[in-house]
Amino acid sequence: MSTPASISVALCTRNGARFLAEQVSSILAQSRLPREIVLSDDASTDETVTIVSTLVGEFNAVSSHKVKLVTLANPTPLGVTKNFEQAIAKCTSELVALCDQDDRWHREKLAVMAAEFDARPDLTLLHSNLTLVDAEGVPLGATLFSFNNVRRSELDLLHSGHAVDVLLRRNLVTGAATVFRRLQLEISRPFPISWLHDEWLGMVAAVRGRVDTLGEPLVDYRQHGANQVGARKLDFLHYVASLRVPRAARNDRLFARAQAMTDHVVFGSGTEDVAGVRSIAQGKLAHEIARRAYPASRFKRWGPILREMKAGGYRRYGLGLQDIIRDFFQPA
Repeated sequence: MSTPASISVALCTRNGARFLAEQVSSILAQSRLPREIVLSDDASTDETVTIVSTLVGEFNAVSSHKVKLVTLANPTPLGVTKNFEQAIAKCTSELVALCDQDDRWHREKLAVMAAEFDARPDLTLLHSNLTLVDAEGVPLGATLFSFNNVRRSELDLLHSGHAVDVLLRRNLVTGAATVFRRLQLEISRPFPISWLHDEWLGMVAAVRGRVDTLGEPLVDYRQHGANQVGARKLDFLHYVASLRVPRAARNDRLFARAQAMTDHVVFGSGTEDVAGVRSIAQGKLAHEIARRAYPASRFKRWGPILREMKAGGYRRYGLGLQDIIRDFFQPA
């Protein structure tokens, strides 16, 4: 029987004193404890670092299982993506669990997720569902999957090893609920600033390895009005409102992300070992270039939109009819 994998927690903070004690306490209460916590603090001006070091010190004083604490203090902010890249790079365990500063982990989170890696050597990255709670930690009556209208067909694709077909259209990987094999770090670096860290790790894992998800919520995902990302209700009203937003900024962002993905798989390390990665990245980039070049006139957009639709770009790389309607109606 193989030895269970060791676990590092990559905890990134910035002025997180309000909720941080509850988050760290939930890590130290895990039924399967991590070997280390790597704290990367992004130039906090409050008691963030002190709270973490105090709680870990108090835990180690009474526990037979000692949790190593590695503290990185950035004199100037790196931003979310680069701060997580820095934290992950300092992790030394086989598995890395990403951790935000304002959530609360269920006691079995690491045990459940690490067991999947212990049993499945092909698994690269695993993420779970999350319970939405308010600022006081009271459940809001929904999970993130239900809030974001995650479909059964999307979950089936993830479970069957076709995560890339889902993640090319939209991200479902939330960092607060993600664990991955640290071996993935080297083929994921550098993290492009046009992507959030969890989206990037999920995409790279999908095209180079195996991504799966658990429908069981293992994190209380706190919504308190100051979340750096947080949950957004992707309902009909949200979609209708988006049709009135000028399209340039969104299309520029999608283009930058596709360009970063293409640069990574063409020039990055290890790409020669993965069949089909280049065509996936280049196809996504071609789709976003086409969308970005649509005329300002809605009347003149119909032809290019129909051509892209017939070529399969919206079906393969976007949200299908939803994106077609968006591309026609949004002002330039």
